[in-house]
Amino acid sequence: MFLSILLLGSVTLPAFAGSFEDSVAKFANDEFSDTEEAVGEIAASGNPLAFPIISALQDGRLSADPETKKVFITGADDKVIDAATGTAVNKLPDGTAPVRLNNRLRRTVEAALGGLTLLSPDPAKRLAAAQSVFKSHEESALATVESALANEANKATKQAFAEARAAIILFKPDASENDKLEAIAVIKARGDQEAMALLTSLGADQPPLVAKAAAGAISSIQSNLATWSAVQNAWYGISLGSVLLLAAIGLAITFGVMGVINMAHGEMVMLGAYTTFVVQEVIRTRYPGLFDYSLLIAVPLAFLVAGGIGVLIERGIIRFLYGRPLETLLATWGLSLVLQQAVRTVFGPTNREVGNPSWMSGAFDLGQITITYNRLWILCFTLAVFAILLAMLRYTSLGLEMRAVTQNRRMAASMGIATSRVDALTFGLGSGIAGIAGVALSQIDNVSPNLGQSYIIDSFMVVVFGGVGNLWGTLVGAFTLGIANKFLEPVAGAVLGKIAILVLIILFIQKRPRGLFALKGRAVEA
Repeated sequence: MFLSILLLGSVTLPAFAGSFEDSVAKFANDEFSDTEEAVGEIAASGNPLAFPIISALQDGRLSADPETKKVFITGADDKVIDAATGTAVNKLPDGTAPVRLNNRLRRTVEAALGGLTLLSPDPAKRLAAAQSVFKSHEESALATVESALANEANKATKQAFAEARAAIILFKPDASENDKLEAIAVIKARGDQEAMALLTSLGADQPPLVAKAAAGAISSIQSNLATWSAVQNAWYGISLGSVLLLAAIGLAITFGVMGVINMAHGEMVMLGAYTTFVVQEVIRTRYPGLFDYSLLIAVPLAFLVAGGIGVLIERGIIRFLYGRPLETLLATWGLSLVLQQAVRTVFGPTNREVGNPSWMSGAFDLGQITITYNRLWILCFTLAVFAILLAMLRYTSLGLEMRAVTQNRRMAASMGIATSRVDALTFGLGSGIAGIAGVALSQIDNVSPNLGQSYIIDSFMVVVFGGVGNLWGTLVGAFTLGIANKFLEPVAGAVLGKIAILVLIILFIQKRPRGLFALKGRAVEA
C-alpha cells in the first residue's frame, strides 16, 4: 500500500493537493503525535516537496506558525519557502518556531527519508537508503523495500535491501517465527557492529527459538568482530612498521657500515618533508595542474637535498671523529639542534601544510577493516625503496665496496678500496634515503621542525633489534616492532606499550647482543 501511494502520488498530485496541505499544517500543532502523522502522510503523498520538508525537519530548518498554521522551510542559503506550496517567502513571519523532534520522531524521520530514496535511479542513493532503513527498521517501509528488492539488479544494493527487509521483519510484531529465524540468519551473515547492535536490542519477549538463534548470532558476530579487530591491528602494525622501516633503513646503512651514532638522522627526515612542502608550494602557485605529481617530483629532490647535506656533514664533522663514538653522538646531537633551529628560522615554528594527491586520498573497506590509500602507498613505496637498495648493494660497485668495508674495513683498505670515499657516499646514501622517508611521512604526520625527533629513537631500536648493518634484520625488526606496538596499545595504552616494547628489546639484546640477524665477517667475529 505504501509503495502504491508513493508511485501514484506524482501522477495524481492534484487530487492530493488538499490533503497534502492539511498534512503539512499538522506540523503547526506542536504535538509529537501530529508531527509523526504528518511525516507519514507527506512521505506517502508522492509530492515533490515531501523530501525537502522531511529533510528540513531532520536538520532543524522546518518552522511553523501556530496561529496561521503555515509551515516554512529555510534553505541552506537562508531563503524561505512555504512548505505546502513551494512559493518563496521574503522572511519568516513573527511567531514562527522550529518544529520539535524527540528520539522516536527522529527514527521516524530517518525511515521516511530512507523510503523516499529507496526507489531512486541512483544506485548509491538506493544503497544509502537501504542502510538507513536497516538502522531504523520502520515497519512502514516494508512494502517499499520488498518491491525495491524484487526489482534491484545491483548486487551490493540488493544485499542491502535484503538486510533492511530482515531488520524490519525481526522487529515486526506479527511476523512468523520462521520469518524471524530467516531474518536473523541474514543479519548474522552481515556480521558487523550494526548487525550485533540490532540483535542486541531485540526484546526479551521473543519465542524461545528466536531468542536462542539471536543469542547464537550475537556470539558468532562477536567472535567474527574479534577476528577482524585483530586483522585491523595487524594492518595498523604493518602500516607503522613500514613507516619505521622507511625512517630506519638509512640509519641501518650509516650505523652498520660506519659505526656512527648519528643523532641528526631524524633531521634528514625533516629536511625531506620540508622539501616536499617547498615543491608543493611552487606547484600550487605556478603549476597547479601538476599537483598530483608533486610527490613524484619531491622524491628525487628530497634525496639530493638530504644526501648532499649528509655528505657535507660527513666531510665536515664526522670524519674527524671516527673511533670516538661518544663525541660523535654529542656532535650529531648538537647538529640536530642547529638544523632544527635553522628550519624554524626559515619556515617558522608552526606546522606546514602538505597536501595529499588525489591518488593518495580516501580509503576503502576490505571485509570489516578500513585501509587508507596513503598508508597503502607508503607501504608499497617502502618495499620498493628496500628492494632497490638491496639490488644496489648486491649488483653495483659502490654496494660491493660498502659490504666489504662493513665486513672488514682494514682488509678492504688494503685491497685498494678508498674507505674515506665509501664513508662519504655511504653517509650521503643513508641521509638521502632519510630524505625520501620525509616525503612519505609528510603525508601522514605534521611537517614541523620536530618531525624527525618523533622517529629517531624508534629507528635506533629497529636497527639494534634487527641486527646492526643488516637490511633484512631492519625489515623484520621494523614490522615486528610495529605489529607488537599496535597489539600492546589497546591493552596497556600508547605510553606503557612503548615502555613495554623498550623493556622487551633490552631483555632480547641481553640474550642476543648482535640482534636478530648478526653480520658475518672476520672483523665482526673477531
